[in-house]
Amino acid sequence: MRSERLFSMRNPWFVGSLAGLFGIALLSALVGFIWMPYSHADKSLAGLWDAICRAAGVTGASTAGTAGEARTESSDVILLPRMISADNTAIGRGATLALRCTMCHGARGMSEANTPNLAGQNPEGIYKQLRDFQSRHRGSEIMAPHTRNLSDQDMRDLAAYYAYLPRTTPPPKLLEQLRAPRIVQVGAPMRNIAPCASCHGGSEQKTATPYLDGQPESYLRSQLLAFAKGTRKNDIHGQMRYIARQMTKEEIEETAKYYARR
Repeated sequence: MRSERLFSMRNPWFVGSLAGLFGIALLSALVGFIWMPYSHADKSLAGLWDAICRAAGVTGASTAGTAGEARTESSDVILLPRMISADNTAIGRGATLALRCTMCHGARGMSEANTPNLAGQNPEGIYKQLRDFQSRHRGSEIMAPHTRNLSDQDMRDLAAYYAYLPRTTPPPKLLEQLRAPRIVQVGAPMRNIAPCASCHGGSEQKTATPYLDGQPESYLRSQLLAFAKGTRKNDIHGQMRYIARQMTKEEIEETAKYYARR
């Protein structure tokens, strides 16, 4: 008696198993790439393709702004590690140029006006923001006139000077990191939100990302809301816009408060 081959389309068990496998794969794809993005996202999804892109963690149609918004470059700065010279000449020239910045950013880079603290910041990050203000990739009616006449070397020297100044807020210790809000420690994997500490210090520091410890609460809140609304657009590949849009109002509040009280 000849037995039926196991891997044969004539074998009903094999055909049934194959159909079940494809059915589970299709259902998983529908849930992961369509249902979940629509259930967690705001109204900025531009369509089915954008939902799939968001679920996969890649740039979609609406990551450059709100739905229907024309795409624009987020920045024209190419970032490299240690791209700013920190020699004494650059620091000295930067200190002279920084005299015009003291009213908002403090005499030693520590603000008392709810503006960013610049002392000890990543120099590449300071340089990028100055370039973005000048090119209007980042809008600010206050910063635009201050950066309009700066040369590229001026911006590099300012970045070197502020990076040279000592930080008054030390990096968080391990115990402090463990007490951080969940969105800061582990993010929200089901919404494709990476933990804040993965880029902004704590577990790692990415090139040109600012440290957030000790920054004014109102400033942190306003920038997260600006990213969420798409009014701030100078984040490369829309990374912060995507993350901020997925964050709840409560998560934005607790993130701003946590970093401000550090």
